[in-house]
Amino acid sequence: MTVLPIAPRIVVLGAGAWGTAMALSLARNGRTVTLWAHMPELARDINTAHENTQFLPGFRLPENIVVTGDDTAIAHADLLFSVIPSEFLRPTIARLRSQMHSEQILVSATKGVENNTFLRMTQVIASSVAEVGLTLPIGALSGPSFAKEVAEGQPTAVTVAFDDRAVAALVQREASSESMRLYTSSDVIGVELGGALKNVIAIAAGVAAGIGLGYNSTAGLITRGIAEITRLAVACGGRRETLAGLSGTGDLVLTCTGSLSRNRTVGMELGKGRKLPDVLASLGGHVAEGVLTTRAALGLARQHRVEMPIAEQMELILEQGKDPREALRDLMMRPGKHEH
Repeated sequence: MTVLPIAPRIVVLGAGAWGTAMALSLARNGRTVTLWAHMPELARDINTAHENTQFLPGFRLPENIVVTGDDTAIAHADLLFSVIPSEFLRPTIARLRSQMHSEQILVSATKGVENNTFLRMTQVIASSVAEVGLTLPIGALSGPSFAKEVAEGQPTAVTVAFDDRAVAALVQREASSESMRLYTSSDVIGVELGGALKNVIAIAAGVAAGIGLGYNSTAGLITRGIAEITRLAVACGGRRETLAGLSGTGDLVLTCTGSLSRNRTVGMELGKGRKLPDVLASLGGHVAEGVLTTRAALGLARQHRVEMPIAEQMELILEQGKDPREALRDLMMRPGKHEH
């Protein structure tokens, strides 16, 4: 059984907005937290300014957050939080796995599905470390959690899932604070897919807002979106009740309605008629995971013969430049169905 020391050494992998916010949240428990940046110059800049001016400006890092670009820092960790964007996850883990060991616990907080393989993030990590004969407990953390609000210390509730409930409870103990409440789950599949697929629906909600549609349209997209997400998650082995929780409905509502959602912002700009490359360039280095996840989600859906009409229309908008008004009209004109 995996056991953490009384004061576990914590490393957050990825010094973007979400990684920095996670480090700030974890540091509120008085622990020393190491924030690992993939480029030494980024670590140097953060240390010099005492804040992440590129990805999360306005939040001074306390003394108990140590920022480094040194890969060997990973070897000393007991608890790893991976917050690396999905498209860079596999090569980054391949780079770092020589510093990892079987006594560690790894929590993936990246919301995505890998293109081409259609693997969830925990599967990507597990397959990469297995190439060097390494196994360790790997779980997922997801839920309604904008980085800025987590950094501000606003009350936030998320779910952490491991196959082993005891390991989930260990992570819950270490990561919970007055501003961060963790619920445990053993449904890693449901928690991960809820977090990843909601980004696709958030783009659709943004498109509707960009076109100028109102609350009726958003409510319809959210409701039918959770139906799509649940169908696919259950087909992949997830549990329906998980998708009704924080990592499903909770995260979906947040990203479909919140102005801080990058995926919703991308959709809004597309709805206003802007082209995707211009929209992505305007994000200033931030990642909108839903853009890449759309194609991967549909690949996974086709493997399992699951219908995802909203995701299909988003793929046509993102990859073929389909007019957003036409895409929403095609959704509305689909043949009538029974709701459940």
